[in-house]
Amino acid sequence: MIATPLPAEPFLVAHRGASHDAPENTLPAFELAWEQGADAIEGDFHLTSDGRVVCIHDFDTQRVSGTKRIVKSSTLEELRALDAGEWFHPKWKGVRIPTFQEVAATVPAGKNLYIEVKCGPEIVPELLRKIQASGLQDSQIAMISFNAPVIREMKEQAPQFKALWLTSFEKVSPLKPSEDEVLATLREIKADGFSSRADARLTSEYINTLSDAGFEYHCWTVDAPEVARKFLRLGALSVTTNRPAFLREALKRN
Repeated sequence: MIATPLPAEPFLVAHRGASHDAPENTLPAFELAWEQGADAIEGDFHLTSDGRVVCIHDFDTQRVSGTKRIVKSSTLEELRALDAGEWFHPKWKGVRIPTFQEVAATVPAGKNLYIEVKCGPEIVPELLRKIQASGLQDSQIAMISFNAPVIREMKEQAPQFKALWLTSFEKVSPLKPSEDEVLATLREIKADGFSSRADARLTSEYINTLSDAGFEYHCWTVDAPEVARKFLRLGALSVTTNRPAFLREALKRN
């Protein structure tokens, strides 16, 4: 592998906000991410039983609230009654699960929002309405999902938004999915690129196969500077991290 220089300003995406320092997927975490110099925030989104788009990672609320409610079977009012901050630290007591509109409203001009859809394609029509109402520019939006049909539906309904398919690799050798399998999926669903866990087994040849075919490569979730440097040199166009300020400063030291 020929070493390539790091980009002058690596593009850092705050994973669920600055989730090392504040409760994930909450307004304090997203606001702190902007304060820490993130280029983008990444949030996870589900559809509620009353058709609202809310920001939470899991399919239920147990981990972040101590009370188990299934998100898709709950109303916005029921979810908003829960405390989504105290589990992280008592100082965040009273923090609520935010709506998409609230998250989008934190995004400054020139910054980006990575929207990870955690449910199925049923969210797409309402999500598109909320994006349109947010006032964000098309170039500020990136759609991401492990669910390939979500990406396909998004590209059919709103091809103007960048859409990246997410996947992890199986613990086998050689890597699975292979380059050919990833390319086949990307072409089928008309994705703009591929985003994976920063797996140590990934090579420049693997990533170059994707980029040579016209697809972007991005990686997650990286808090270690040496890992971020490796993947930036391999060609990752963004690195998702829980610690944007820490990682930015470390990368400056090269």
